[in-house]
Amino acid sequence: MTDIAFVRSEMTAAQPAPRSNAGVAAWLRRNLFANATDTVLTILAVVFLLWIIPGLYGFLIGRAVPPGGTVEQCRVENVGACWAYVASEIEFFIYGFYPMAEYWRPNLVFALLALLGAPLLIPHAPLKVINAVLFFVVFPIASVVLLAGGMFGLRYVPTEQWGGLLVTLIISVVGISCALPIGILLALGRQSKLPVIKSLSVCFIELVRAVPLITVLFMASIMLPLFMPQGTTVDKLLRALVGVTLFASAYMAEVVRGGMQAIGRGQYEAAQALGLGYWRRMGLVVLPQALKHVIPGIVGTFISLFKDTSLVYIVGMKDLLEAVKTKNDAIEWAAPTQAVTGYIFAAAVFWIFCFSMSRYARFWERRLDTGHKR
Repeated sequence: MTDIAFVRSEMTAAQPAPRSNAGVAAWLRRNLFANATDTVLTILAVVFLLWIIPGLYGFLIGRAVPPGGTVEQCRVENVGACWAYVASEIEFFIYGFYPMAEYWRPNLVFALLALLGAPLLIPHAPLKVINAVLFFVVFPIASVVLLAGGMFGLRYVPTEQWGGLLVTLIISVVGISCALPIGILLALGRQSKLPVIKSLSVCFIELVRAVPLITVLFMASIMLPLFMPQGTTVDKLLRALVGVTLFASAYMAEVVRGGMQAIGRGQYEAAQALGLGYWRRMGLVVLPQALKHVIPGIVGTFISLFKDTSLVYIVGMKDLLEAVKTKNDAIEWAAPTQAVTGYIFAAAVFWIFCFSMSRYARFWERRLDTGHKR
């Protein structure tokens, strides 16, 4: 006998269509107005932006003196940012006291940095090995020859005349390029089974991480010449490079070691089972996985290194921030908003570089996140 108790005898009333999960309205509902708390925070954020944006717009654009303006315009009461001051001193902010007639030399270095560095950052760029050799071997030598001169008919320019963004980029590029490999070696040394290597690595890492960067720069400035032959002088820029690189290397070592500890013991044992030696085991199996897990920490260390370049004034170098500070005291451009405009310009430059590194790190995180892709 057929049971017809659950057979529908009447049509169900029509229901409204489900909410769309796409479009602007759905995005706003999902991200800004999902619940009462999100709604209140969104409203407060909008009120804050409505309060602060008009003032920022008025100072940065509305009442600002554009490039090409005069110092008299910057001295008007209630004036905004003095961009004419930044445009007038932009060469000093970039090159420092570098001779004006030789600006083509740092410009050529900047061009080579972009030309050789960009292909290394692009995943599918061809000729990676040749590009790496050119960037890490040929480019440093060519940069020293071009910037310092004293050979091939180039005028000698001492590093005391270098400054501005030029010094900031030199210290950052050298520090970033050297801190990662040195940090990896220190991390491997700290996990070594050889007592001497492990003890030396631990002592170096803990000693450097226990003191501020200013102390390390002082040590590089005062102590480093003591280890050189008598009568030998160590360039100020070289001292800053050594101090910043060693400081960043100690922090990088701990970041890398954290990634290595996150790798399961089975990976080490599998590599050993394949008959791989220590260096091939680390280079082909362990480190690729470890570095992928600690990309945020690595880039965070790079960003900190880039911002810490402003401390090299301790050893007498004029980086970007120190160059801006020097020109902020210039009497010829004395105005109510002169200093503020200079610092805003320096902050914008630092933000552009740091934000670019952050976004590039996010790109690699998404690209290497193969374990969670559908």
